Amino acid sequence: MSNGDFSVDALLPPAMAEKAENVGVAKANMDALTMFLLAILAGSFIGLGAEFCTVTITGTKAVMGFGLTKLLGGLVFCIGLILVIVAGAELFTGNNLILMATISGKVSIVRLLRNWIIVYLGNFVGSVATAFFIYLSTQYTMDGGAVGQTAMNIAAGKCNPDVGFLAYFFRAIYCNALVCLAVWLCFSARTSTDKILCILFPITAFVASGFEHCVANMYFIPIGLFIKDGTQTVMDNLTWSNFFIVNLLPVTLGNIVGGAGFVGVFYWLIYRRKKP
Repeated sequence: MSNGDFSVDALLPPAMAEKAENVGVAKANMDALTMFLLAILAGSFIGLGAEFCTVTITGTKAVMGFGLTKLLGGLVFCIGLILVIVAGAELFTGNNLILMATISGKVSIVRLLRNWIIVYLGNFVGSVATAFFIYLSTQYTMDGGAVGQTAMNIAAGKCNPDVGFLAYFFRAIYCNALVCLAVWLCFSARTSTDKILCILFPITAFVASGFEHCVANMYFIPIGLFIKDGTQTVMDNLTWSNFFIVNLLPVTLGNIVGGAGFVGVFYWLIYRRKKP
């Protein structure tokens, strides 16, 4: 249905691509302080999604089995991106789509990198601060300490050098391809309900599939480290150096390839390049 220039119908992909570029321009030209504060919020929101996921899956595997437990964890984790998109925040992985505006000449490389660096740092501050505050709340002692054990197990699994750089890198590619597809779908949305529905399946899929998201890991791994150090638990893989080198480095690079390359570049080539 439409009335003049107003329509309640979802935007079609060509219009979504144009909107993605316009949003990218607005994000790239935002003042640094606003950008940084919104990035802190995004890190906090993703951290809350990760916290919700940790509590929810504690003790469920024995009852529901592996697959359904992963599905449930992915479903509740969606609250993180829902808050980012609907409440408004700046998320590094979603902002990889700004590359579309850069390829079109609307955003310079300097402005693109400025956004990515400021937002990445803000996401880190928000995620790690949320992990530390959750640790201070002693929430990890719930269910006789089972929640804390779950958090440490998740963190240790993400810091395993035996997994290898390439495995984390490719897990990250497919993670952010799904995250950016969720953001891409939201460009078609007319209402908050539309946006929430666009987010649910791609985000649930990436979490359930065991893919790696750098901002989520900025919560998942530090909370495990805080609990480990506070309870003096021995977990050899779970160290700050493994967090940064074994996980965060390949995951960040893979997220950029998956989001900016697999989604942003492909859709730019399809809908925004000049055609003969």
